[in-house]
Order: sequence, then structure tokens, then C-alpha cells
Amino acid sequence: MRFYGMTAWVLVAVGVAFLALLWVGQRRLIYFPMARLPAPQALGLADTESVAFQTSDGLTLGAWFVAASDPPPRPVVLVFHGNAGTRAHRARLALALRQFGLHVLLTDYRGYAGNPGSPSEDGLALDARAARAYLASRPDVDRSRIIYFGESIGSAVAIRLAVEQPPAALILRSPFTSLVEVGRHHYGFLPVALFLRDRFASVELAPHIKTPVLVIAGDRDSIVPIDHTRRLYDVLVAPKRFVVLSGADHNDEALLAGEEMLQAIGRFLDTL
Repeated sequence: MRFYGMTAWVLVAVGVAFLALLWVGQRRLIYFPMARLPAPQALGLADTESVAFQTSDGLTLGAWFVAASDPPPRPVVLVFHGNAGTRAHRARLALALRQFGLHVLLTDYRGYAGNPGSPSEDGLALDARAARAYLASRPDVDRSRIIYFGESIGSAVAIRLAVEQPPAALILRSPFTSLVEVGRHHYGFLPVALFLRDRFASVELAPHIKTPVLVIAGDRDSIVPIDHTRRLYDVLVAPKRFVVLSGADHNDEALLAGEEMLQAIGRFLDTL
């Protein structure tokens, strides 16, 4: 009997230690920043301007401003990428958007692409506010036509900023209801709701968005299930449209800079 009692206590101690490690290291399971950043010219961004701006908590973040060829001031797309990679992985998207006559700001969050700091939900919100403020300070940008583009976790960043500072339009690629729901989908055996610090509860903020919204998702998304995206879309009350790319997974080319996605963006922007 004593043996079984000791075994039970050992199992409890192991479980507590495991959950403690999850609590401390959970952000390493959420964010996957890369430090290496090639020169924009190596990616075909010949006319790109390397810029920097400061967050309200004192961090200096790097970004690329990809200017449209048409005379300024022009509309601009502020891009918030997903939880992996850097702005370099969105170069083809920027080139395509520039063909629509748009400026593009490719940003990187704190801790990404050599930026100082460590990513967190509130930290990314500070980064987004700083990026928008930088754009509003440029004379070649039409401040009334700033468009937010958020992909994956960047969609949550864009939604939060859209509620605080409404854009001219909002484009969401592979958005989700909340990180808690995504966590439950992938780690159903863990008490995700109790331990997750960064929740990105977009489903609570989305009903407060007033500007036109385009939602794009793949029906074979293995990271953000299409049902999660549909539930987020359903709570939007702003003018909206939903484009589903058949057979597309989360990181497929179709959802990075695919022709069908770009055509959908072009049609959406034409209606504004």
C-alpha cells in the first residue's frame, strides 16, 4: 500500500513539474522567430527602403517599405506575418501588391529578424501600433487608405489594431477564433485554457470591426482548421467576403502569394 502511495506522489510531482515547464516555456511553442534576414535586393525588391521605427516601450524595429511606382501619396498595405519566418518570406506578396499600385510595409515583430525583445501578445500589439504610426508619418502615404493584412497569428494582431485604429480595409489570411481553441485542437490532452498566457481572442474583438473585411483560407489547413476560420467570419458584422482556396494547406504557395488569392485581393480592393 505504501508503495502505491509513493508512486502516486511521484506521478503528481512529475505532472506538476511538466505543467510548470509548459508555463515557463509556452511562448517557445507559439512563436518561431528566425534571425537571418537577406538583403531585399536578393529577393527581387530592388527599390525597397530599409526603415526603422520605435515602439512605445523603447524597442527599435526594422522593416521594409516597398514603394508603388505610381506617384504618391498612395494607399499602403501594412503586413503582419505569421508566427514563423521573417518579412523576407513575404517578398513575393509585396511585389504582387505593388502591382496593384499599393505601397507595402513588411514588418517584423520583436525578436524576429534580429529585432530586440521577445514576442508576446501585448508586445506584438505595441509593434503593430508603432508600425502604423510610422506609416502615418510618411508624406508619400495616403493616411486615409491604410490597409491591414494579417496572416495566421498576424491576423489576430491586425484585428486588434483594426478595433483600436480602424483601417480602410482589413485582409485576414487563415484567421482563427482564439489561440486557446487552436491549442485545444492540437494539444487536447493539455489544460490549454488554464495555462495559455497569450490568448489572441479574435472572436471577441471581430464584432467591433466596422471596415470591409476579406477573409481567405485553405480548406485543407492543418494548422488553423477551416471551421475555426468560418466561426470567426460568422461573428463579423462589417461588410465582408470569404474566399476558400480548395486543397490549400496553411503554408502552401496558394496562401503565400498564389494567383487565386491575389486575384481575390484585387477584386476586393476594386470595390473599396
